[in-house]
Amino acid sequence: MTVRKNQATLTPAEKRAFTNAVLELKRNGTYDKFVYAHNNFLLSDSDFGERVGHRGPSFLPWHRRFLLDFEAALQRVDRNVTLPYWDWTVDRSPTSSLWAADFLGGTSRARDGQVLDGPFAFSGGKWAITVGVDRRTYLRRTLGAGGVQLPTKADVDSVLAMPVYDAAPWNSSSNSFRNHLEGWRGVNVHNRVHVWIGGQMASAASPNDPAFWLHHAFIDKLWAEWQRRNPKSTYLPAGRTANVVDLHGTMRPWNNVTPADLLDHRRFYTFDTEGAAGAPAAPQASAPPAAQAPSAPPPQAPQAPAPSAPRGY
Repeated sequence: MTVRKNQATLTPAEKRAFTNAVLELKRNGTYDKFVYAHNNFLLSDSDFGERVGHRGPSFLPWHRRFLLDFEAALQRVDRNVTLPYWDWTVDRSPTSSLWAADFLGGTSRARDGQVLDGPFAFSGGKWAITVGVDRRTYLRRTLGAGGVQLPTKADVDSVLAMPVYDAAPWNSSSNSFRNHLEGWRGVNVHNRVHVWIGGQMASAASPNDPAFWLHHAFIDKLWAEWQRRNPKSTYLPAGRTANVVDLHGTMRPWNNVTPADLLDHRRFYTFDTEGAAGAPAAPQASAPPAAQAPSAPPPQAPQAPAPSAPRGY
């Protein structure tokens, strides 16, 4: 069983194995397929008349499947590699080990945000940005330079205390756990982290920055924690609802995967903080098909975010 670990506990060898696998996916063209899929799918989900990957109930299961696909790709390179998560309620500084030169790198040039150190620095010749509206070919970050602070544990706890997964109108104005965690209302959890990192992470092509995977692995962990704290609550809407993916609706671009397939993370992996009991089991459903880099529909202009929330992807 795959165990996802806190990045702060990784050994030097585990860090090298992870970054080497990511670099190999970049070299063989697989990595940019994931960036393309996220970028174009996010910009075009309104083309199908429904909210799928963002600003809707399927935000969490959609990204859980997206991470499973990416983790499977990593393991085709090195079967021992798993996705680490970044607990930004603890590791809150640009000087945290996450941003060290032996892991993701973080030192940025003031005038343009170009990352200058670590395995993903453009100067190393292995990480050219090719997807997205930003025509600059180097990885950029601003790491808190815009004055936005990372969410605190108190912020997270306030969202985890919300007992209803999602609610009408099932979008960026919903007063629900999903929407507050995604970051369009309240303390703007997920979105605020994208904005804090800046650069490509503040765009639809956010997977251009490998930090995307560690951030979303923690968002996924928070969903599992919410399930543990709220065992009587589940994914909503349960029945057919216009313009959103219900519990048994198919999620594009896979077309044969539903939120019900993704409710119990323990069918695929556990987290290093879970004991024998782990999170409560969710209703069983058939496993999704073998993971792969998803294809993406054609791009379309993005819909506007809620005015009061920081934009993030």
